[in-house]
Amino acid sequence: MKPVLALVGRPNVGKSTLFNRITKTRDAIVADFAGLTRDRHYGDARLGGRTFIVVDTGGFEPSAADGIVQRMAAQTRQAVAEADAVVFVVDVRAGLSAQDHEIADELRRGGKRVVLAVNKAEGMLAGPQLAEFHELGIGEPHPISAAHGQGIRSLLEAALEGLGTDEEAGDDEAEAGSAERPIRLAVAGRPNVGKSTLINAWLGEERLVAFDQPGTTRDAIRVPLERAGQRYELVDTAGLRRKGRVFESIEKFSVVKTLQAIADANVVVLLLDATQGVSEQDAHIAGYILESGRAVVVAVNKWDAVDDYQRQLTLRSIEQRLAFMRFAPVLHISALKRRGLGPLWKAIAQAWAAATRKLPTPQLTRLIHDAVQHQPPRRAGRFRPKLRYAHQGGMNPPIVVVHGSSLEHVTDAYRRYLEGRLREHFDLAGTPLRVEMRSAANPFDDRQD
Repeated sequence: MKPVLALVGRPNVGKSTLFNRITKTRDAIVADFAGLTRDRHYGDARLGGRTFIVVDTGGFEPSAADGIVQRMAAQTRQAVAEADAVVFVVDVRAGLSAQDHEIADELRRGGKRVVLAVNKAEGMLAGPQLAEFHELGIGEPHPISAAHGQGIRSLLEAALEGLGTDEEAGDDEAEAGSAERPIRLAVAGRPNVGKSTLINAWLGEERLVAFDQPGTTRDAIRVPLERAGQRYELVDTAGLRRKGRVFESIEKFSVVKTLQAIADANVVVLLLDATQGVSEQDAHIAGYILESGRAVVVAVNKWDAVDDYQRQLTLRSIEQRLAFMRFAPVLHISALKRRGLGPLWKAIAQAWAAATRKLPTPQLTRLIHDAVQHQPPRRAGRFRPKLRYAHQGGMNPPIVVVHGSSLEHVTDAYRRYLEGRLREHFDLAGTPLRVEMRSAANPFDDRQD
């Protein structure tokens, strides 16, 4: 098993910067803004030949009694419980605070090994400013600079001392390399539609901060899950609002991370809110998913919270505003009460199977000929487009390449007709399908009159 290190500290001491430095990524959003991180954020890291897992946490306020800060504290406590060692991050420039003492007392009671990292100590690796941190009584302070990469190696060596061996790490890595890659499943939608609640319901634990406040999730949080022998990587995304309503720079970063998560996903669950109906913004998000070519399932959350009239209005608005996604199955769920999750998983599996389905060339060619015989393409001038054969040009989304002559005159309506025939035959529900036309070169194009 890989060792697990949890990064813990009060808000704005540089935990996410340290997380990015250790994992050599930019996965965690970083800004000079207290309370930016709210959920547990996991990442893989390496030190020499040793691999381990790092957990970034939100600002820890142990005495928080209620509200979102209390939920964040619960997330941090869970990260500490899972960790083999804790890296307690403090800020040398801000100095020692009462909150640091409070966190140190709780970590001592937890019984986990704690390593003290004094961040923002560039240029003061042996300065007198470090002396006051001995008051915490949790060992020797390790001066580091997460932003500049100073002191990181010695900190990690101290944190990983006695945790696993290089051989064990190599075995884990080989096992991970040989295993099949997980399906990346992203949950996208507007703010406060229940994305974090849905992932918590799937996991059966309060893994993500779910709070009745728009904008609770700010980063794209990835969580591994294995279900029925299939490995998944669940991605909780920040809610996307209309561009004109995005004011904070933090939210702009969140939008970028969400769009990246959708583009990198294999399957996207577009989550709608039955109590609010389908808005223009839902259609914009659906359009981006379609442009990205991702397999998609539409889930209408809070279905149990509306009456029959509101349900009919919601279904009608889905038909009108999301008419371009008629290929996507629509499921009715309640994430809070965990209703409808079984059919949702089935639809996700079917969408992924459709996105990666192999389309044999003989069947494709025969289908194209049958479609032309049933309804030939419209004549363009003296010529009628001739569709000769077809083959598969890619997966996720499936791409069908049709070869022939004068295919540049094939209309969009005829492409949709062909797409419908292909979807029906290969059962391609839940995935976009792209039909490309490639005309053979005319040998008489260069002939002189």
